[in-house]
Amino acid sequence: MKPIKRSEELISLSRDHHQALLLCWKIKTGLSKNIALSRIYSYVEWFYESHLIPHFKLEEDYVFPLVNSSNRELALEQHQQLKDIMQNSIKDEQTLIRFHELLNKHIRFEERILFNEVQESEGLERLRDIEGLHTNENFCENETDPFWK
Repeated sequence: MKPIKRSEELISLSRDHHQALLLCWKIKTGLSKNIALSRIYSYVEWFYESHLIPHFKLEEDYVFPLVNSSNRELALEQHQQLKDIMQNSIKDEQTLIRFHELLNKHIRFEERILFNEVQESEGLERLRDIEGLHTNENFCENETDPFWK
């Protein structure tokens, strides 16, 4: 697959996506190494609170209004499903797998479809505001318990 040329206005959000894909890898690695679920959940919850919640808010407020209603609805639905998993689910292996799979699928959808639609829209200039609002530009890793190593 040919790499996608990302517009300047979306680069910071794409960097967030890279970190979220690394989260998926860390979950998968932790599960394959039979790491205690409590350790994996501790990291996932930290990542969710520190990075995903602010990222979701930026997308919902600034990016999603620029895309067609079906793509917007799908993206919002996926955000809600991820939130529901984190807020309402039993903390077992199947829940982690479901979270990992949905987050991975969601990021791929945003990068391959939604962000491409945004780049082609006339509202791209509105996204320049994100650079001032985006607080996770320099990702700060939580190395308290690097279970994936």
